[in-house]
Amino acid sequence: MKHLEIKPGEKPPTRDFPSEKGFSNANLQPAEVKVHPSGSGDENASIFFVGTATTILEWEGIRVMTDPNFLHAGDHVHLGPGVTGTRKTNPAIDLHDLPNIDLVLLSHYHADHFDEKVEESLRRDLPIITTPHAASHLKGKGEGEAFTDVYDLDFYQDMLVDVKKDGAQPGKSPAIKVTGMPGKHVPDGVLGTLNDLVKAVPPTNGWMVELGYNTSGGADDSFKCGYRIYISGDTLMVDELKEIPERYKGQDIDLMLIHLGGTTVPSPSVPLLMITMDAKQGLELVRLINPDLTIPIHYDDYDVFLSPLSDFKKAMEDAGLSSKVVYLDRKDQYKFQVKQ
Repeated sequence: MKHLEIKPGEKPPTRDFPSEKGFSNANLQPAEVKVHPSGSGDENASIFFVGTATTILEWEGIRVMTDPNFLHAGDHVHLGPGVTGTRKTNPAIDLHDLPNIDLVLLSHYHADHFDEKVEESLRRDLPIITTPHAASHLKGKGEGEAFTDVYDLDFYQDMLVDVKKDGAQPGKSPAIKVTGMPGKHVPDGVLGTLNDLVKAVPPTNGWMVELGYNTSGGADDSFKCGYRIYISGDTLMVDELKEIPERYKGQDIDLMLIHLGGTTVPSPSVPLLMITMDAKQGLELVRLINPDLTIPIHYDDYDVFLSPLSDFKKAMEDAGLSSKVVYLDRKDQYKFQVKQ
């Protein structure tokens, strides 16, 4: 297993503050705080929804950001040969208003998950865990521009992030286990083979993020999970996903962050190819993974989304699963408990 050591710090996540702004490490201010439908109690961790697939996970003094995308309404992104998306919404917080970020999980190297402004602004020593494809791009930039603390995980490869926190109990230090999960933008068959040749859509990961504690000096087998989050990434309902519940048989998946939207290219008006799950596939994934709770993200921020969130809501209601889902708007926060 790969290892990464992080000491939660006070560094800003960006390197290019506008002259009128100074760095503030103030806590995020949610518009609404939500908890498990069964009730609240002893929450010690949270997820803040910024927009698209961008979330900020906070626990034990560490902040982990997923798929940073901070473009505003009207901004454009390049999504492949001849394909452009226009953002319809604003993020919950501006890039230069972020508090300290200790780690980034980047599911793939696509501009609606890692936009040009993010790529220009993030400090180069910010730790990033991503795909081998994205890592090669981030590390391969010119002198002074290459990201210097990038780690790649392929499917089912693990990394243990040891959190060096002042005041941690002896023999019980916080840690986060990150495992690459399978994902595919393009289905198998002729289209998949063609994409492999022309590299139109980049390879993508999901993640299994396990929050817990090392109990005996940081050995791989000393990690004990207290809360497990599956992040689907931008994938379709492909056969490779069926291995996930088999690998985690007998282990609870407490939360699933599911990427929806039914992204279509070249556009919803000419829907030749769908490259992220729509509501029907999203329901299939909920049934396959069977998490205790699901939170949909990546559902309405760009004009390339064909399947609105209302479709997923109806699918979950018709399936009798309304009590197993929490809906977040941008700037909402979900709080939960990591067991000790």
